[in-house]
Amino acid sequence: MMKKIYALVLVSGLAVAPQSHAEGWLDSLKGLFGMTEEVEAVPNISDMTRSVSDAVGITESQATGGLASIFNYAKDNISTSQFNELSNALPGLESLLGSVPDISNVTSEGGLSSILDKAASYTDSFKSVNELNKQFEALGLEPAQIMQIVNSAKAYLDTEQGQEIKVLLVEGLGKFSG
Repeated sequence: MMKKIYALVLVSGLAVAPQSHAEGWLDSLKGLFGMTEEVEAVPNISDMTRSVSDAVGITESQATGGLASIFNYAKDNISTSQFNELSNALPGLESLLGSVPDISNVTSEGGLSSILDKAASYTDSFKSVNELNKQFEALGLEPAQIMQIVNSAKAYLDTEQGQEIKVLLVEGLGKFSG
């Protein structure tokens, strides 16, 4: 009899507790008895941006622009249907692409940049790599950070739900995903 009273008081207390209204009293009761299910978060651009920013040690604005540049590069290297599949699997990707940095004011000042500028006039592959490098420069990032951001994005997608996205991204990046 005492156990029934205790259970009744416990359920009644959960029903009126502020947290129980936020989560639902049944969820609170399940949580009390350790019966909650952990649901793996669906990969999304906002979480990926924060993850990359933290992992690489750059601002969220730089991470947004860097990811936009990388996904834009990938978009140019996979089929339209694959990109649509990628967009459907990764909420926020379409809007992210609006954050690709403007490179119209980025000038090459010798070294590898000017060599890539010359090579870009010969092949589309060099042109894409050159644009990606300039986009990173426009963000105040070093082109060497491209792989840091790619690897951080791949690590973020290293979940059961992120595998499909990761495969499409790696395919789109080709030699960059190494």
